[in-house]
Amino acid sequence: MKHRLTAAVAALALAAAACGSGASTGTPASSGPVKLAVWIMDGSVTQDLLKTFETRYETAHPKTDLDLQIQAWDGIGERVTAALASTDAPDVIEVGNTQVAQYAASGGVTDLTAKVADLKGEDWLPGLAQPGNIDGKQYGVPWYAANRVVVYNKDLFAKAGIDTPPKTRDEWLNVTEKLNKGGNQGIYLPGQTWYALAGFVWDEGGDLAVQEGGKWRGALDTPQALAGMDFYKRLQALGKGPKEADEANPPQHEVFAQGKTAQIVAVPGIAARVLEVEPKLKGKMGFFPIPGKTADKPGAVFTGGSDLIIPAAAKHQDEAYEVIKELAGEQFQTELAKAMSFVPNRTSLASVLSGDEGTAAMAVGAAVGRATPNTPNWAAVEATSVIKQYMTAVLTGADPATEAKKVSESITTTLNSGS
Repeated sequence: MKHRLTAAVAALALAAAACGSGASTGTPASSGPVKLAVWIMDGSVTQDLLKTFETRYETAHPKTDLDLQIQAWDGIGERVTAALASTDAPDVIEVGNTQVAQYAASGGVTDLTAKVADLKGEDWLPGLAQPGNIDGKQYGVPWYAANRVVVYNKDLFAKAGIDTPPKTRDEWLNVTEKLNKGGNQGIYLPGQTWYALAGFVWDEGGDLAVQEGGKWRGALDTPQALAGMDFYKRLQALGKGPKEADEANPPQHEVFAQGKTAQIVAVPGIAARVLEVEPKLKGKMGFFPIPGKTADKPGAVFTGGSDLIIPAAAKHQDEAYEVIKELAGEQFQTELAKAMSFVPNRTSLASVLSGDEGTAAMAVGAAVGRATPNTPNWAAVEATSVIKQYMTAVLTGADPATEAKKVSESITTTLNSGS
């Protein structure tokens, strides 16, 4: 499942866009350039930047003709699965980072492990590189990342006498309690924001699930995971967020736009949606990384984003790799980060976002980003909403240990189904 963590990105409209087969139609070098079909997802790159890349690349590679095709997210899983199983696949496909395991399991994705060093893989964001690595083999090349930060109302912070955002979890609780006065709520944190919970669990040394002896086991019943849930409960209680809903019900940007909420946990791009509702908040929103247990390290966050893959059936493997190398390289990564407010795939490029408070805060968190369990069956766990149900049960008074055992058993069953 692709977790789209950006908002208000430019819509793309290229005349060459197609959502059909998008197959390579390359011809021998002697009769003209090799034509490479490259699927790019709608919203990932501006039209201007994509055109700039196409012109620059074809100038440097006169024997290659790029056919850049924009794909809609709706129904993309089925289209990619069909493409990987065909004999007429595109040469390069952008996929959501959490989709790689599912596609790799089909056997239709090229193993790029031998290319990791050439791609400067030692510099990749851990949370973005991890989903593309299946059983020690690299199938997905990290392209860009986005993750949650704390978005706050600067006016409410100033009125509460808070000059500096908190750096630790304990400070965060204290600051939030101070903000939770005068008819305001210190934080709006709905009870089912499970990606935030995952970060707290990871900070405690726990996990959502672990792999042991070739089998998966749900791990929300460990002492570490229970400690993460306890912190979530304490933080959530400092606001008026519903215990039985997630951040989309109601949309948290609408709640924040009312001006009575001091903090929300979201991607920086949500600021644009807030301003659509309440333009008067322009210039009044700030951002800071989710605090960690100690001041020297931010809190762990789920790293969403995209990877680039090469279908095993692609007819031009070497040429496809060269395109990926450029798209994942320093120049384009810098351009993409600035144009789209994304975190680039390399830790060494975090400074390119330093001019923007929101993306800079996001980059700090991305350095300690994590991913969901790397198994094709994780999507089925999310579909059952068992983690959300567990959170609501605990927040409404059920025994945490009992509920954690039940949800862990459910996760174990789902992850091992069909194995």
